[in-house]
Amino acid sequence: MTMFETPPELADGPLRILVCGYPGKSVCHGGLGWSSVVLLRAAGRVALVDAGNFGMRKLLIEQLGRQGLKPSDVTDLLLTHSHYDHSVNWTLFRGARIVVGAVELAWALDEPWGETPVPELYVRTLSDWPTCETVQDGAEVFPAMTAHIAPGHTPGCLIYHLRTPERDVIFTGDAAKNRAELISRDTDMTYDPAVSKATIEMIWSRWRERPGTVVVPGHDLPMILDDDKPRYLGKRAASIRAWFGKDMASQSEIDLTAIEQGA
Repeated sequence: MTMFETPPELADGPLRILVCGYPGKSVCHGGLGWSSVVLLRAAGRVALVDAGNFGMRKLLIEQLGRQGLKPSDVTDLLLTHSHYDHSVNWTLFRGARIVVGAVELAWALDEPWGETPVPELYVRTLSDWPTCETVQDGAEVFPAMTAHIAPGHTPGCLIYHLRTPERDVIFTGDAAKNRAELISRDTDMTYDPAVSKATIEMIWSRWRERPGTVVVPGHDLPMILDDDKPRYLGKRAASIRAWFGKDMASQSEIDLTAIEQGA
């Protein structure tokens, strides 16, 4: 199974999708945690939007290598929120400027240990890290890119809005995890459905401002609007290899895209 490739519609811009999130949850083994990680370049700087989970560490290093980069070349890490599947690999980019919402970090530090998706010790260390920068709503966090508070999934979630000559790009993190949440305005994992719905309406308002704007959710393919309907960009790649046989050479590959239904 090949990795997700940045779609042609985005090839002329500064964005490369290193890991494309998946809109699913494990039924029997807790969370799945396959979240999007995106690379941006501008004005001699290299940024990542989110950092992925532990299982992505080798993959991130490999994907950066395909772009001619090492983790130490990343100058800015922009976290959408504090949950482990988006933030825990900040230590891989510890030399970078690490941006997190001020509201989000304060909330995460007060979360009970061992009970939530917040990686407690990593968040505590991040709060004292010399390159950590907490930001407020409306802050410019990267050239032509602003942060906006988007509560619901967590109280201090941020979305990031990038404006380029070619198109706008909105990174929603888990404020809108997938296409189903964007269309239905209903959400999974929210502390208040009404707050999440208001945030999704805000995302829709920004999405409609400029034709051709791309939305990159926290756990789904990038999307563009056609006649006010979200259309996926690129082709999903997601599979699992399993050892069901009697030797290590016998592997079964389960294609998670084979059962995907069209919109």
